[in-house]
Amino acid sequence: MRSRTKRVLRVAAAAVAAGTLVLLGTPTAAADYVGQKFADASDAMGESGLNPIIATRVGDKLAQDECIVTGAWAPSFLRGVGDGFEHSDGEMMVSLNCSGAYASETNPGASVQHPLGRAAKSEAEKQAADQEEKELAAVVTPDE
Repeated sequence: MRSRTKRVLRVAAAAVAAGTLVLLGTPTAAADYVGQKFADASDAMGESGLNPIIATRVGDKLAQDECIVTGAWAPSFLRGVGDGFEHSDGEMMVSLNCSGAYASETNPGASVQHPLGRAAKSEAEKQAADQEEKELAAVVTPDE
């Protein structure tokens, strides 16, 4: 009797361990997409056999491919298929921030503490400096 109880407990423990690995594996994979531009994240999802589905979108200043993925998770619901239901395998839900390339005093966007926000701000500053150089080079002194 005791050996049977031990065997049942071992099987139950193995099942719990396997279930834990399955449940904890999905959020880790989903977290890999957070912080990327949607175009890059959706390409990576496609290579992994996943179909990205936009669950939420904040802002309207950026094109969809330029939006930043702020959250990604595997859907936990069933889809009606024919007369039955199936798990929504092969899908990844994403949340997008389309407010702007980087946040400033007057515009929303990605934090400049985040690598994407910092890169966007650096690029904008570089473009502004290039534009200023062009304007200064084009300056003409009157009567010369």
